[in-house]
Order: sequence, then C-alpha cells, then structure tokens
Amino acid sequence: MVVSVRSWVANEGGKHLVLMLWLGVNTWLFLKTFLLYYTGQQYHYLYKMLGLGLCISRASASVLNLNCSLVLLPMCRSLLTFVRGTHTQVSSRETRRLLDKSKTFHVACGVAICIFSVVHVSAHLVNVVNFSVSYSDDFPALNLARFRGEDPKLIILTTIPGVTGVLLVLILFLMFTSSSYCVRLSNYEIFWYTHNLFIIFYIILMVHMVGGALKYQTNLEAHPPGCLRANQSGTEQQGEELEQGEDEERRCGEEAHFQPHYPQTWLWVSGPLCLYCAERFYRYIRSCDPVTIVTVIRHPCDVIELRMLKKNFKARPGQYIVLNCPGVSSFENHPFTLTTCPTENKKTFGIHLRVVGDWTERFTQLLVPEPRIDLEILPMVQQRRYPKLYVDGPFGSPSEEVFNYNVSVCVAGGIGVTPFACVLHALLDGWTGFRLQRLYFVWVCRELQSFYWFAELLCAVHHKGMSEDKYRPLTSRLLVGRPKWKLLFDEIGKTNKHKRVGVFCCGPKGISRTLHRLCNSARSSGTTFEFNKESFS
Repeated sequence: MVVSVRSWVANEGGKHLVLMLWLGVNTWLFLKTFLLYYTGQQYHYLYKMLGLGLCISRASASVLNLNCSLVLLPMCRSLLTFVRGTHTQVSSRETRRLLDKSKTFHVACGVAICIFSVVHVSAHLVNVVNFSVSYSDDFPALNLARFRGEDPKLIILTTIPGVTGVLLVLILFLMFTSSSYCVRLSNYEIFWYTHNLFIIFYIILMVHMVGGALKYQTNLEAHPPGCLRANQSGTEQQGEELEQGEDEERRCGEEAHFQPHYPQTWLWVSGPLCLYCAERFYRYIRSCDPVTIVTVIRHPCDVIELRMLKKNFKARPGQYIVLNCPGVSSFENHPFTLTTCPTENKKTFGIHLRVVGDWTERFTQLLVPEPRIDLEILPMVQQRRYPKLYVDGPFGSPSEEVFNYNVSVCVAGGIGVTPFACVLHALLDGWTGFRLQRLYFVWVCRELQSFYWFAELLCAVHHKGMSEDKYRPLTSRLLVGRPKWKLLFDEIGKTNKHKRVGVFCCGPKGISRTLHRLCNSARSSGTTFEFNKESFS
C-alpha cells in the first residue's frame, strides 16, 4: 500500500509536529540542566562529591517537573470542549483535530514521567551512596549523611526527600500498572481508584524538595571553587604544584557557604494544578443537580437505553457525558456518548450502554428488575423508583466534526455506533447550519439482533416509511461478511474526486488500524481522507 504524502500530512503532520516540539523541549531542558550542574561553579564541591549522579538526577527532575505540569492539561475536559467548540474563533478544524489527541498526549506525558522517574531514582540511589562514601570533612554543611560510612538505607528513611521519594515511587507504580490495557479492560474500578491517587502524588511532590538534600555555594567571589584554604586537608593538597604567586591568587577569602535550593516544583505544577482544580470545581457545581430518568428500555444483546431530562442541558451531536450513580459508587464516573441530544421541541437526551463489567451490571440492576418476557419498557407511570443519577458534561469528541466536512464517512463497530446514532438523529430532526452534504454510514456487528438497537432510526433516515415488513429498508442494506474496506474507499474516492472526506471511526482496534492505513494511502482520484478516531479523554 503506497502512502500519500498529502494524506499523511493531513492525518499525521500535526500530531508529529507537536510530538517533535515536545521531545525537543524535553531534550533541551535535560541538557540545559545537566550542563548547569556539570559546569556550574556553584556546584563545584557538590559535583566533586557526587559525580555524574548529581547532573543526571537534576536533569531528570527538570523533565519530571515539565511533564507533571503538562499531564494535567489534557484532563481539563470542559476547557478543551470550550476551545474546540464550533463557535470558538481560535479553533480551526486542524486545531480541533489536534485537541482530539489530548488523551494520547496525556499518555505520552505519563510514560515520560515513568521513564524519567526511573532515571531520577537510579541517579539518587547513586547519590545517596556517594554521600556516605565520599563524606566531606572539609565542608560538613554539604553532606546529607551525618558521618562517613552511614548506611544509605538509613539516609533514605530518615530524610524528607528520601521518605517522600519512596512514597512517590509507590504511588506512581500503582498508577502505572493499573493503567495497562488489560487492567482497564478486566477491572476498570482498580484503574479509576488508583488513578485518583494523583491528588496525593502532587501534594507529596511539592513537599519532596523541602528537605534541601542538594546545596549550592553562595559566596563564589569570596571563595572561588578550588581555592586554597588555611585548613585545607593534606589529601586535597597532594598533587597540587603551584608557584608562590599563583598560591596567593587562589587563597580563599573565607570558608565556602552553602544553602539548599528554594523548592521550584510548585512553580511548575501550581498553575496547571490550580486550573485543573478550578475546572473540577466548575464541573462539580454544574453536575450537582440530579437528572430525571424518564425511560429505561431494554434492547437485545445486553444493551440498555436510558432517556433523561435535566434543566438547561444543551449538547451537540457527537458529544459525550459522564455518569455518576451514588447507588453504585459515590466516586466512580463513567463516560457515555449521547445517542440523542435535546432540541427545542424535545428536551430529553439519551444514551445506550452495554452491560459489560461490574459497574454497568450493578447500575442495570438498579434501573430495571429481573428480565421478564412481558416487560420491555418501564415508563415512569409505573411509579418505579429509579436511582439518583448525576450527569457531568457534555464534553467534546471527534464525532462532532462529522458536520464540518462536505462529505463524511462514519464507521461503527458494535456499541461504537452511539456517537453516529446521535448524528443520524440530528439529521432526522432537521438540524441546520452545517456543511455536511453527503454521509456514508457503515455499521459492523457480530450479531444480527444488534441492528435492532437503532432499527427505527435507520429506517426513518432512509425516508421509506413503514410497510407490512417494517424493517424492509434496513434489510435491503444488510450485507453478510466482513466489509471490503479498500473497495469501499476506492468507490467513495471516485465519487468525491479531489475533495477532503472526513472518516470517523468508533469501534475495535482492528477496524481502526485498517481505516487509518487506508486514509494514509495514495489513490488516483486525488481524494484526501482525514482520519478521526473516537476516544474518551
């Protein structure tokens, strides 16, 4: 498959540019800090005691400070939704597509934090050993060890930097391991609770530097590093052969004075942390009123449709919300794409959720009683008491961009159809003010019954009305077997020559990877396919 330069730039250019800038800043910061401690006169005696471990530990600390501040920004969902909004002047389509990669950037910063934490901890372990072995009798204030040969483990466990460092490593290890795909898939609750340890992580992080383990010299003019002191030990004088005139020039005016660095971590993280806390407080105020559950519908294949009502709730097709049900868990929040948005005539909004995992199972048990053959819909007139439910959002997602192309291709796999169901509802409800002129919709399901989730909607969109076989329009469109993606894209390309076509995917990784490759491939029609992958942040 030949890659098209134009298509590759459209799909990969922006994110690779941001990636290179991010890597460049990290590299520059690491080298700048490394050279500062390697050549800086104020660190002469400290470097003489600790060696390269000093330079590496401080350089990696600078990179950690940067990424610990950046990692929070992609999680400011309301801010990102505002910036990427269609009515915001600063957000072009290219900018909004970059914002859709916020989760990827969050993961990249998280990986960088883990990698440089290993480097930082390793370098400091070497430093602790050197503090013990290379204890300085000439400069007692420079030592972290209390005497020569002190047990390094004792140094770690009896100092603020050591104890806080151990706690930070433990928390980071829990957050990293629980973030793996297998843990998130098998037990999302473990991921959720351990990831929220970031609050404790940041508190400890800002305390970490308070101990002042590393010190710099403050009186460089009165005491040039390496000058001869009246009480200089014989060990240091060995090998120094200086003429009498040079001796006089290098005589110290006073003893070297040292002081610990002023903690700087808070300068890096306080801004993003305050922004994130303000955003979370805003979201809490916005979501503090519970929603009214209007209807619960049980669909085939363990899918539940939930229709709700909330005062002053507005949303655009393609956006998603976050649900919190205290009856299941007071602290867990789970994202779901809207399948129906409120309109001027219809204020209700809805979601479809598949019963997979502990949270959705417990939530479903609260929503509906044990399945009965004669009961499919549970309206509120039956006076059933629904659980209290809170909604946070809505938040922006890549599927919002469907309407910002002249031609769009929506590909869904299984329950991944939810964002595109909302798009179809919008078309059916007569939404106006968008560019979309042609929409290709492909829905791949393993089970035939899955199509009944939105059968009425699909038939209505085809404008064919009802007949004796009410799903006849849907049946005529069903194809058995795997889609032939390349043939489909070639056909779409020939029909829309020299146009930019938005491709939107929400489904399994296999389909996503195939579509991504096809969007980057070259084709004779000159059509550019811009790939957009649905991913909750």
